[in-house]
Amino acid sequence: MAHTLREHLADSPLPRLEAQLLWRQVLGVSRAWLIAHDTDPLDAAQEAAYRALETRRLAGEPMAYILGRREFWGRDFRVTPDVLIPRPDTEALVECGLQAIAGLPSPRVLDLGTGSGIVAVSIALDRPDARVRATDCSPAALAVAEMNARALGATLLFSLGNWYDTQLDSGRYDLIVSNPPYIDSQDLHLAQGDLRFEPRGALTDGADGLDALRCIVRGAADHLRPGGALCVEHGWDQAAAVRGLFQSEGFSDAASQRDLAGIERVTWGRLAA
Repeated sequence: MAHTLREHLADSPLPRLEAQLLWRQVLGVSRAWLIAHDTDPLDAAQEAAYRALETRRLAGEPMAYILGRREFWGRDFRVTPDVLIPRPDTEALVECGLQAIAGLPSPRVLDLGTGSGIVAVSIALDRPDARVRATDCSPAALAVAEMNARALGATLLFSLGNWYDTQLDSGRYDLIVSNPPYIDSQDLHLAQGDLRFEPRGALTDGADGLDALRCIVRGAADHLRPGGALCVEHGWDQAAAVRGLFQSEGFSDAASQRDLAGIERVTWGRLAA
């Protein structure tokens, strides 16, 4: 006997919102359609497709990977298990980068470790006059970033490589941004929640969480113009250590900015002119 959507939602072990999102994925419909048609009968193929997604979610797989997308900076980005799931915290990095190049005509921007491309694409779309290059050491991640750029209409350049060890433009940049792996390899959170499913190399540097940040900060002077800015995302307890790295490498007025939760999430500074 055919069941209705309303019956499935009532019986689902998932929170109602999650169940609705999975049904929207299966049926390819809007939330409004789902509400208006919740008494329509469902066929066996639709029920089977939903059960497959429900099983994945009950096993703990993040919704972003199941749905294949996540909203960031007001836009929908494609997400796969090859990249980190976009988080609201990282919007502080985009904001920092845009502020750093505000008023600067045709800025040159470098995004190191771009992942899904959320930072590079967001900056490129908000500053269409900017020349933005995005790099990553993962070919799979870079493919996701390129797909997002095409889908959203952003013009970017892409390079495969690890931090500064990649094909970069001649000349120097006005802004370098990065959201590198910064979780300590011994942090127990790596075995919990969504982090269990995300690419480990994008979460931790395999050491104390500061190795990648050290590399990025120490190499920035060779790639920034005098007065150019560096903005990096880091862990909730790393702001003081990262400001120290900036100061030791000749960045003036190194400061940290807070995310929506009030945590010092991004540190930035300008290279001495």
